[in-house]
Amino acid sequence: MPFKVAIVGRPNVGKSSLFNRLVGSRLSITDDEAGVTRDRIYGKAEWLTKNFRVIDTGGIDIGDAPFLNQIKAQAQIAMDEADVIVFTVDGKNGLQDSDQYIAKLLYKTEKPVVLAVNKIDDVNQIQNIYEFYALGFGDPIAISSHHGIGIGDLLDKIISYMTEDDPIYEDSTLSFCIVGRPNVGKSSLTNAILGEERVIVSEISGTTRDAIDTQFKKDRRDYVVIDTAGIKKRGKVYENTDKYSVLRALSAIERSDVALIVIDGNEGVIEQDKHVAGYVSDYGKACVIVVNKWDVVEKDEKTMKKMEEKIKDEFKFMDYAQVVFVSAKNNQRIHTIFPALNLAFENYQKEVQTSILNDLLQDAAAMNPTPIFNHGKAQFNYVTQVAIKPPTFVLFVNNPDFVHFSYLRYLNNQFRDAIDFTGTPIKLILRKKA
Repeated sequence: MPFKVAIVGRPNVGKSSLFNRLVGSRLSITDDEAGVTRDRIYGKAEWLTKNFRVIDTGGIDIGDAPFLNQIKAQAQIAMDEADVIVFTVDGKNGLQDSDQYIAKLLYKTEKPVVLAVNKIDDVNQIQNIYEFYALGFGDPIAISSHHGIGIGDLLDKIISYMTEDDPIYEDSTLSFCIVGRPNVGKSSLTNAILGEERVIVSEISGTTRDAIDTQFKKDRRDYVVIDTAGIKKRGKVYENTDKYSVLRALSAIERSDVALIVIDGNEGVIEQDKHVAGYVSDYGKACVIVVNKWDVVEKDEKTMKKMEEKIKDEFKFMDYAQVVFVSAKNNQRIHTIFPALNLAFENYQKEVQTSILNDLLQDAAAMNPTPIFNHGKAQFNYVTQVAIKPPTFVLFVNNPDFVHFSYLRYLNNQFRDAIDFTGTPIKLILRKKA
């Protein structure tokens, strides 16, 4: 399960600056389609080949709660979600009563706490760290999130707590998760899938956290459904449960091959559904859109087709996803999920011969020559596949700056028209020819 690091501290100590420093350019994900951009409360970081997730607790919206409750909410989220907590304090303003209040909360977690004294911008300020020994978290690490000073030492300390404890499955095992906004029937769908199959091999708890992997077989194929149990409101301070719950869902998405994105057929698509789908898109996972509660929808012979067209229109950024209609409550049409799930998985790991790819590229360029862009004309030389899960292709070109994003989208569509990539995203990466 992804290793999580939460940054906590009182306001204005530089938590968000440190967050941005740790995740770097990974935070910024751009897409020209609507429905992908959303508020950021997490990011992915890498240090010495180790990957982990960073949670900026300062980004959690808790409304108009009193000041101390706001601090407690940030620390509480860290207690619930993190493997390591980076307690950030202000080296310029010194030790504050609020720092000591947070420290008392963190003592109760019994989780590793790394104390980062921020705003130590030069060596003359290093003496400012010593008073923070009083917090009782060992040696403080002097950092400047603005200038990047001490970040390497901080990262070294963070990854020293990492262990390899994720379950390992055979490559042929299809791992999928079930995600969606609250009350769309995710748990009912999980139960319907497992209840119908009955052949449950084992349940493996994901270390100390709430995601549970359940292995089962269907038609001689091995599956793992990754369920994010235990998503609960914890009083008024967690009124914005969407942001809190998504932290758990992200763990399931990251470890899955395919995501089943569940929407409420009775309510139709709402904006939060697109937010959830956007997280799946960000991680580059294959997906199937599952319309649940289809039993309560008033329908005729055209209703299903109209709903599918509506979904395709709303989810333009993942129009490659198949749509299936089920009733988890009544155990209806559950069997239709598996063909879509299997196809998405097969295409997610599809490999295409280089000769076929280059024929497609040449045909596409001949049919629609590249336009002049940025004072130049792109000339493609070669394309090759460099990865699967998802299929990833590198296109060598005389100058990547000459390729307009709309032409890259055109090539994406040409590849999809010629090769079945139903259910999976594909990535096209531009590289300058050496």
